[in-house]
Amino acid sequence: MFASYKSSTLWSIFLGVMLFLAGLMAVALPFFAGIAASVFFGWLLMVAGIVHLVYAWSERGAGAVLWQVLIGVAYLIAALYMLVLPVAGVITLTLVLAFYIVVSGVFELAVFLRLRGLRGAIWFLVDGLASFLLAGLVLFHWPSSSLWAVGTLVGISLLLSGIARITLPLSLRAIGG
Repeated sequence: MFASYKSSTLWSIFLGVMLFLAGLMAVALPFFAGIAASVFFGWLLMVAGIVHLVYAWSERGAGAVLWQVLIGVAYLIAALYMLVLPVAGVITLTLVLAFYIVVSGVFELAVFLRLRGLRGAIWFLVDGLASFLLAGLVLFHWPSSSLWAVGTLVGISLLLSGIARITLPLSLRAIGG
């Protein structure tokens, strides 16, 4: 099971170091990391819009074609907004991110309520409450929180991904796997 991880140990460590360094830069320069995330997301929306427009021609019926064209145009408008106005895109992404964190917190609390009798379920409560706290911090300070929120969270994610990519092959090497 661990053979594929063992054979790519050096690549995994290299990737981990690169992700870790990118995470450090994102945390150190969160506004610029947020701009980069906004531009990246803009390009993803652009591709999705084009795909919807191309797909529209394969649909049967005027209603289905029109629906796909409208979805594609909506994606393209959002993409242009993110690409032409990346700072405004970061502000918008921050607001979307805050609402996503609120919804995530609601789901974590729902899971806690379903599992509250089980050992370890308290972590779902902690996760849900922490989500509300983070979302509240972002929303209370919005739009100025846009200067740090997206970039910092992307940076933390990159840091953790880097650590995971570094520690897995090293731990497999330590256990002889």
